[in-house]
Amino acid sequence: MKRFVFLIVTLLSVACVFAEEFTLRDAVLWQGKKGIGAVLPSVDGESYYQLRGGDKVVKVSFKTGNEQVIFDSSTARDCNISQWSGFEMAPDESKILLYTNYEAIYRHSFRADYYVYEIRHNKLTKLSEAGREEIATFSPDARMVAFVHDNNIYIKKLDYGTQVAVTTDGKKNNVINGVPDWVYQEELDLLNGMAWSPDNLTLSFIRWDESNVKTYPLQMYHGACNPIKENELYPGMYEYKYPKAGCDNSVVSVLSYDVENRTVKSMNIPMTKDDYVAKIVYGKTPERLMVTKLNRHQNEVSLYAVNPRSTVAKLIYTEKSDTWVDFSMVANAVYYDDFFVLRSEKSGWTHLYQYSNSGSLMRQLTNGNWNVTAYYGYNPLNKTFYFQSTQVSPLDRTIAKVDAKGVVSTIVNGAGTYSATFSGNMAYYIQNFSDAKTPNQYRVINMATGKKVRDLQLNEEYAEKYTGSNVPKREFFQFESDGNMLNGYMIKPLGFNSSKRYPVIMSQYSGPGSQMVKNSWKVDWEEYFATQGYIVVCVDGRGTGFRGKAFESAVYMKLGQLETVDQIAAAKYMASQPYVDAKHIGIWGWSFGGYEVLMAMSQTDSPYAAGVAIAPVTDWRFYDSIYTERFMRTPNENENGYNQGSPLKRIGKQKGRLLIMAGTADDNVHITNTYQYAAEMTQQNKMFDMMVFLNMNHSINGCETRVPLYMKVLEFFNNNLKK
Repeated sequence: MKRFVFLIVTLLSVACVFAEEFTLRDAVLWQGKKGIGAVLPSVDGESYYQLRGGDKVVKVSFKTGNEQVIFDSSTARDCNISQWSGFEMAPDESKILLYTNYEAIYRHSFRADYYVYEIRHNKLTKLSEAGREEIATFSPDARMVAFVHDNNIYIKKLDYGTQVAVTTDGKKNNVINGVPDWVYQEELDLLNGMAWSPDNLTLSFIRWDESNVKTYPLQMYHGACNPIKENELYPGMYEYKYPKAGCDNSVVSVLSYDVENRTVKSMNIPMTKDDYVAKIVYGKTPERLMVTKLNRHQNEVSLYAVNPRSTVAKLIYTEKSDTWVDFSMVANAVYYDDFFVLRSEKSGWTHLYQYSNSGSLMRQLTNGNWNVTAYYGYNPLNKTFYFQSTQVSPLDRTIAKVDAKGVVSTIVNGAGTYSATFSGNMAYYIQNFSDAKTPNQYRVINMATGKKVRDLQLNEEYAEKYTGSNVPKREFFQFESDGNMLNGYMIKPLGFNSSKRYPVIMSQYSGPGSQMVKNSWKVDWEEYFATQGYIVVCVDGRGTGFRGKAFESAVYMKLGQLETVDQIAAAKYMASQPYVDAKHIGIWGWSFGGYEVLMAMSQTDSPYAAGVAIAPVTDWRFYDSIYTERFMRTPNENENGYNQGSPLKRIGKQKGRLLIMAGTADDNVHITNTYQYAAEMTQQNKMFDMMVFLNMNHSINGCETRVPLYMKVLEFFNNNLKK
């Protein structure tokens, strides 16, 4: 399990001072809501670790809340650093890895300067003189740290202060060792491709050969938000490997390094050059390197147990689908001494399964027309498994358990969204609760009694401001589209008068497996726009998640088609309401949601007077291989699906006024999508508005850029929906 703890000063950890009035700034910068910071449970299960103030690591008792400072920058020997970005505890908790000078690479990956702190000796030491390391990872005995620098893996032996190169063939945009390439990080959620054996004698890792992957160049300008000085007169260029649908991916292999004799072996896993390795992790013993392999069509996932010394791989588990498999459920299997637990959708719903180490099914732990949405762990003392599920409804999340007799029961009552962070011994958990009317509340719960131990953060000041009459509330509703009952929410203007007719903004994302309509706390631009006289509506159509496999996979091979049917049905449903101005309905979306805006506005029966598409895909041929092919296969295999789902090929039918927005440095949905769409619109004499954000990535965030972004969106809708 990855054990990094980040300290990024964010919305969840900083209290802001706000005016009494509910403003656009409040809404889109999410000011004021407090979290509890990242939590790392201790090995003994009685405490957890946190970084406080950027300069201290504290150990906090679950039971009492008493804190013990185990690292302090002001008192540590040889420490001249006052602020840290994050930390990782050693497995035996004798040392701490701390990092500073955090530099983001892609959405989740980063490089930084790492230091090792020995708790017993109160001594801080730089991990490597070169600095700028990635994915630094302790060995199980905490005597070594593996890390990546400039695409090569190194091991630092802490007892001797020596450093050994594990690989030497790493080269930018050619070969990467240990750190996943861009598309693996983005679409397989893999950030660390290294795994230590439990006996500390082997370091296994994944190697990415991306030499045949085409390079994508991003032009970088001087800019105004964190300006790049060297680009003041001439723009610079950032280039990286980005495989598009149907194009070459990295060729991956799994290798193991013998720490004692310093040799590297290639693991004998049955693979083609097109297969993916979704994860490697050791399954409790040095002879069981568990490798999750996924075929390129992503409709078959296989789990192998590999002996790193003999290199022999044994197939333990496999799962196939007529559409796609959720590889992450296998990749994130949890291993115990005699068995492992994974989730699977093979029954049509996501449930827990217990398998022996040999791969034999011991039992299906849960069953029913609901989904297990997270697995929390197993308590061997009472032989009970704990998990999060949709047992209450697809809109809610509850915390539940299944005992040794197979009896499933919830351990929290009522609707809303509950999530948990359990202690290592499953004796306590930190409960995070919210619903549509209640901001996040954090409490410590005693599992034995089910009683609250103490409150951590109730967000009372925040709730006093945002749950009052000055902020519109979400109301849930259902309606039928094409024989399917769909879930939605509606935010009505303050002082709503049912005898009036209001313009409507349809907000949606619509991507496969996503969910926007849920019973959890959120205040965003939608609430603010409702204060400006709009009814804001969101509907989750077919393809979205947590309604069963059939509902989600209905969009297979035809992205954008059924989603558009359902979004237009939602708009027409709203148009039929007596309090809606049917001639002034707009639609909004970001990323896949922006794509769906373009699809819906170019449907023959489109009812939209205006739409805003932010960072949209405009043809799936432009997007990355793993995501696109999961749902569409390759362009050669599914030409009709790609054509039918291409906004670029539907421009002749486009109706309504359009605003399209994108960041020029978007490494995910390249601005090529926006530029090409704009070019085709111009060629066909279609009028539109456009706004680009210099050097901004897919999130278009930083320097409070979200404020002018939404000011522009509001101005656009005011000009086109309030005439």
